[in-house]
Formats: sequence, C-alpha cells, structure tokens
Amino acid sequence: MQVTVNRRWVRWIPAAAVPAVVAMGLLASGATAVSPPPPATPAQVLALAAGHTARQFSGTLEETADLGLPSIPGQALGAAKGSSTLGSEAALLELLTVPHTAKVYADGPARIRVQVMDQLAERDAIRNGSDAWTYDSSANTVTHVTLPAGSAETAPGTPAMTPEQLAQRFLAAADASTDVSLGAPTAVAGHSSYTLVLTPKASGTLIARVKIAVEAQTGLPLAVDVFAKGQQAPAFHAAYTQLDLKAPDASVFAFSPPPGAKITEQRLPASPGAASQAQKDHPQKDPSQKPAAGTPQGWDAVVVIPKDKVPAGFTDQPLVKQLSTPAAGGRVISSSLFTVFLANDGRVLAGAVPASTLEAKASGTTAK
Repeated sequence: MQVTVNRRWVRWIPAAAVPAVVAMGLLASGATAVSPPPPATPAQVLALAAGHTARQFSGTLEETADLGLPSIPGQALGAAKGSSTLGSEAALLELLTVPHTAKVYADGPARIRVQVMDQLAERDAIRNGSDAWTYDSSANTVTHVTLPAGSAETAPGTPAMTPEQLAQRFLAAADASTDVSLGAPTAVAGHSSYTLVLTPKASGTLIARVKIAVEAQTGLPLAVDVFAKGQQAPAFHAAYTQLDLKAPDASVFAFSPPPGAKITEQRLPASPGAASQAQKDHPQKDPSQKPAAGTPQGWDAVVVIPKDKVPAGFTDQPLVKQLSTPAAGGRVISSSLFTVFLANDGRVLAGAVPASTLEAKASGTTAK
C-alpha cells in the first residue's frame, strides 16, 4: 500500500531523499532472527519485494528519526497545521522531529487506513473506494477528497508513511548507481525476513546505506533503516512491531465526520494517460516504469524549484526560519540525510547532498 506525504514536498526532493525524510528501523523489539527459505540472492529478494503478494493486513508501526534537526515546540506545529499555507509543511516537519506510532489497515489498493495516535489526540487518513478522508481530532477538522475512478491516490496530508512506501521508493533507485547485497536474515514483528542492503556508489550523497527487511513469504517490506554517513545508528527508522496478514474488519474503513467538525471538500482530477487496471492494483510490479522526463535521478541528485512554484510565503514562515541558517546566497536547512537551500532569488533546492552542493548549484559553480 502506498500512503503519501504531501505531494508538493515529495516533488521537491529526489527519490533517494524522500524516504530519507521519513525512514525507519529494522528489528522489532524482542524479535528473534530466523533463517528464511530461498530465494537467497539479492536479485531474487528484490523481485520478491517488488511483486509482494500481501494485499490484506493490519499492524502497528513505529517511526523515529535522528536527523540532527532542532526540536520544534508542539504548540508551534499545532498552530502551523491550522494554517492553510503551512499545514502540509508542518506535517512534514513533525515527521522529521517527532516519533510516531501508527495503526495500519489494508484490504486491497482501494481500502486503506493509517491511524496515528498522538498524545491526547488522533489523526487518521482513510481511503474507502472513491472516498478519501483525513481527520485531526485536536483541531476537529476533516478533509474529504473524491477520487477519480482507478486512482492510486490516498488521502491528502497522510500523517505517516509505511515501510512499504519507503521501501518502494528506495527500490526504484536500486539501479547501476547502487550496490545491492543481502544482510543477515532477521525477524520483524515475528515474521521471518530477508535483509536487503542498498549502498549508494555516489560519493556526494549523505546517505551511507539503506536496510530493508522483506517478509520471506509474501515479500512485504516490514522495516526500513536509513543510515547517514558518519552515524552508527539509523538516522531514520520505521518498522512494524505487530503485523497480522489477514483482512481487517470492513468497519475500520468506514468514516463519518464527528459532530461539529470543520469539513473541507476536494475533488482530484483524473490523471492523463492512466495506467491499466493491473498496474493500478499492483503498481510496484512494474520496475520498468520510468520517472517523468527531466526528473533528477541518482542518490546525489538535486531538485531545483523555480520561484513561481514555491508556495507563497513559504520561506517567510516562522518554522522555516527556525530551522534554517544563513548561507552564501540564501539560507539552508541541514540534516544528516537531506539538505534544503532557500536561495535569495526565491528558488528552493533540495537533495540528499551537503549544503555546499546546493549552494554551488544555486550559484552555477562547482562544489569543492
């Protein structure tokens, strides 16, 4: 299942860096490593994960991050999430700075629910057929999106990402620029799993390696660890701590806005050149699918966002100013896994690269 972080931000960061923003750890607490059955080669495990057969399941996952970012007060995030101009950015910043525990339910590609349990609050993202809902109990706000037929979209502003979502992004980057190997077999949430290890060949990326735990029977990615260069512990960790490979009760996908909730209605247009139904139902089974033309590729790729594509007032927001520091030609937000450069001319550059790379790209020079 694919539950997306706000798509504006996803477009800003290379494929290698997006999951780095929201990645997780490998071993479930108390799990014991066991030896999974064949296949036993990296190529076979890659294929197993790309064509996984787990369509119905429920479980609990945990997300943690150690990106070296300053902590952001919860009240600041809460105020920002109530802003129409900064709500999605605040949700992303929260993913980067606050641990999460979430319940995940799936019954095929069109019935998905992610339920994040915050302290004294709850946030939900639900898709049930053509209806997608998000709910924030702390603000008592609801967004309802009507999806076009055959859409692969989920609810907007989803509050968490699953190991499968993260793994599929990394697996899409596992080309000639990546060394792929197998680590020791393990167990995640009591499920025997292979360990895929993806090591970027590019010297200019901040990412040292990515570990993905792949369930031995179904191929479902159960955990993702992203390691930054110079750090022993994962910079981002996501893993199931409990998982049941059975269909959830249909009632978990039903949603009715609570009394007094502020409801926002949206409708997504049908995507041009829609894929076949088989591709919609099993999008991860098409490894030959290429990114859009002009999309930067590689672990050290840099995305440049023109001034007219940056959300109005984004760089002036208090949260952005708090995270950024002055740099030659602009301001920079640095973490152990990714960097964002806010150029004085209004452009935004991002990538899983050092700040010097973005500064050089912005000025048209070559980084030393």
